[in-house]
Amino acid sequence: MTTPAALLEASIAPSIREVIARLRELGHSVYLVGGCVRDILRGVPPKDFDIATSALPEEVQRAFRKVIPTGLQHGTVTVLAGGTHVEVTTFRSEGDYHDGRRPSAVSFERDITKDLSRRDFTVNAMAWDPLGLEFVDPFGGREDLSARIIRCVGSATERFSEDGLRPLRAVRFASVLGFTLDAETQAAIPATIPVFRKVSLERVRDEFVKLLLSSREEFGLGLLADTGLLEVFLPELARADAEAARLARAATAAAPAEVELRLAALLADLVDPAGAEEVCIRLKFPTKVSEHVRLLVSLAALEHHFESEAPALRRLLARVGPARLEALLEVARARVRVRLPERSGAFEGLRGRLRALAAEKPPLYPKELALNGGAIMAALEVGPSPMVGNATRFLMEQVLDEPSRNTPETLRELLGAWRRTQGA
Repeated sequence: MTTPAALLEASIAPSIREVIARLRELGHSVYLVGGCVRDILRGVPPKDFDIATSALPEEVQRAFRKVIPTGLQHGTVTVLAGGTHVEVTTFRSEGDYHDGRRPSAVSFERDITKDLSRRDFTVNAMAWDPLGLEFVDPFGGREDLSARIIRCVGSATERFSEDGLRPLRAVRFASVLGFTLDAETQAAIPATIPVFRKVSLERVRDEFVKLLLSSREEFGLGLLADTGLLEVFLPELARADAEAARLARAATAAAPAEVELRLAALLADLVDPAGAEEVCIRLKFPTKVSEHVRLLVSLAALEHHFESEAPALRRLLARVGPARLEALLEVARARVRVRLPERSGAFEGLRGRLRALAAEKPPLYPKELALNGGAIMAALEVGPSPMVGNATRFLMEQVLDEPSRNTPETLRELLGAWRRTQGA
């Protein structure tokens, strides 16, 4: 098989070459496999290099001075070479999958083709020996890469029945790489959804996030809906009417590629704030992410503030917090671009006003009042009581209306007048 020029010209780290050379020296077959070969052929620098070898795990351990038995039952040994960790895995085949997640047994092999035959997609089932200059592509991965197609190795139904995450990975790869799904591969997804339902939501979340942050998230979200996968973990979008779903996808694409911003843009017009938080909790996002998305969704409709005066905008700033203002503006901007493009000028005006108000650093919270709790009690001549809380809220409303009131003298005068209205 002709070796692609991209592989011959690829820059392979010395530590990787060192490991390959040592195993070859001992008579073993050694290849770079999977995503690194795919990315080199795409002209993209690989994030990491996976090595597969005919050497058994114990043979790999004996071959190097420093090793970590990372996953011996699956044939993986981590070699410490040149100050880096290099994962080396023995060629293997797998038994039946009974739980839709992992094989019932793993058998070590001496043949690279048997190892490649267990992999998910043809573009991930290529191998390259950079020292022996041997390229192995038994399933047409290079051709599919050129055609920009995601195709399962062998039977798509069998691959998806083995590991329930593979259908979502297929959609994610198509979105991230800018590819399309092979017709047979796509057609096999609906029938294997029961296996997909067995996958942990943490694994689903990780794949979903990669799709959401891709440059073709609109396409990916649509494909998730078309294949029935979306219904399993995000029914709020799957069950939305066609136009609502289209607008939600478009708003997501218009938001910056940050998880919380795209989640908020996606959910802002599909669910209420509590529903947005529920989605995040379901998908096992950290609490801080869930709370941030809920906040952004609760305030995303900034079109209601286009005509608001400064006091109302300062209250908005107090709700979102200055540190999160830019995040809110990005989510709101994405919505306006999609839903109210004719109001883009009004949005830009509001954005400028909010930024200007934030730059003034007005008092937004009780701790920023010129009178603290003790001073308020002294002014009212009372001890700790509900009145102090009521007085503090009153003063906050006063300084939100007019920040220049936030001086000890003015606040004491306001407290005196307020005290008289309380009948005490």
